[in-house]
Amino acid sequence: MSDGDSDGHGDGDGTVRNPAHLHPEPDFPQQDQPHPGRTDAMRPRPDHGEDTYRGSGRLRDRACVITGGDSGIGRAVALAFAREGADVLFTHLPEEEQDARETRRLVEDAGRRAVPLACDVREESECRRVVDRAVAEFGRIDVLVNNAAYQMSQPDVLEGITTEQFDRVMRTNVYALFWFCKYALPHLPEGAAIVNTTSVQAYKPSPHLLDYAATKGAIATFTQGLAQDLARRGVRVNAVAPGPVWTPLIPATLPDTASFGKQSPLGRAAQPAEMAPAYVFLASPEASYITGEIVNATGGVPLP
Repeated sequence: MSDGDSDGHGDGDGTVRNPAHLHPEPDFPQQDQPHPGRTDAMRPRPDHGEDTYRGSGRLRDRACVITGGDSGIGRAVALAFAREGADVLFTHLPEEEQDARETRRLVEDAGRRAVPLACDVREESECRRVVDRAVAEFGRIDVLVNNAAYQMSQPDVLEGITTEQFDRVMRTNVYALFWFCKYALPHLPEGAAIVNTTSVQAYKPSPHLLDYAATKGAIATFTQGLAQDLARRGVRVNAVAPGPVWTPLIPATLPDTASFGKQSPLGRAAQPAEMAPAYVFLASPEASYITGEIVNATGGVPLP
């Protein structure tokens, strides 16, 4: 959330704009990238809130861990958290080093500590290493954001999903989340928060993303179950369910980028900057009575 005049929802003169026209609308140029994709090659360039997000101390001096923080939603959340006063350790794949450097710059420009850490979250030992590094850097973890994810479109659906792909999707999206929660738990003080990234795919699965959608359904269920367990410890657990969001994962994993997002009632894909306020809210004390909830940010797609 922004508290300045330039918040992405108006023109600085009190004018409120139609949300359908706040950001670029399809059709985009058709584009393909090798996985995991790069931000600087995208057209249009994603908006992470660089010019619009204004913090107000909601996360002052919090120690935060964000998985998949180099680009997309993860970068937008890292930027917003830093401008809200938090220090941020974020993970990225080794081949995402270029994007990770930009996220680090944005966090440090906000006057906060940035700790980028290259790792493969499919490995349990790597997840434990990330948690250990965060504790060494910060002494605790106040906010854990499980955001790292992998998808790959398969037009042949079940026949096209290999065991190797299924294993990669499951380990990246579900196993890693489990490991991060498990190893972070001893270092989460009372008042800490976990925010997971599920998806509209959890409720309205696209057949060509069958395995990915299954993991997002698992994340929604895991979030609600873990929230009940950790309430007794004073730790809240919530999730955000984005709809279509313009991130490097899209040109790297989907065949049709030109019309991406057109299917939403708002008629366009979200920009990463539009997701970040939900994470800030769920991580902040303002959400003190909210746990086990999923915030749907789908551009109008109705979810249960």
